Amino acid sequence: MKLLRCLALLFLSLIILSSCNDQETYADQKEKERNAINSFIKKQGIKVISEEEFKKDTITDVASREFVLFDNTGVYMQIVRKGCGQKIKNGETANVLCRFNEYNLLTDTLILSNSVLYYSSLPDKMAVTNTLGTFTASFISGVMSSVYQTTSVPAGWLIPLTYINVGRMVEEGDQIAKVNIIVPHSQGTSSALTNVCPCYYELTYERGL
Repeated sequence: MKLLRCLALLFLSLIILSSCNDQETYADQKEKERNAINSFIKKQGIKVISEEEFKKDTITDVASREFVLFDNTGVYMQIVRKGCGQKIKNGETANVLCRFNEYNLLTDTLILSNSVLYYSSLPDKMAVTNTLGTFTASFISGVMSSVYQTTSVPAGWLIPLTYINVGRMVEEGDQIAKVNIIVPHSQGTSSALTNVCPCYYELTYERGL
């Protein structure tokens, strides 16, 4: 009986050890994230340019599918439209309305969107402050804060604000700013951070009241 009990304990220990070995480490998860981002870039035919090249004119060639890589954050950005109006000025706090599609790059699926008909009249609203070129923000209302249960704005959403105008369509021909961004987990939502999940966003910015 003792022998059987010992063998059973040994077998259980081996199962537990095997299970632990099968669990992904943070390094494994980061590697999967890098692979997912690289796969997306390759599949979409994206041309990555450096910050140095981008800052010559702060333009990304949409026809060539250019994205600029910001090395310090790992965020890739494509400016589709710079937008009408003006940039958010130093010392200013502005309400900004956003419409977005959020995709999980690990599963290549749409996670969340406020661009669908049901939410067509409900853009996400955030209060954005520019302090000496550093942007901070919090959600006031919308899908992101409701789903993720936090007012925190993904850091990746704030990077484009240095380079785009945030205005309202007043005259014929005016267009609001639009960007596409690849956001690693460290610059994403609380869920992305927890699950080490990279996301791709199609995102517009419009000045609110």
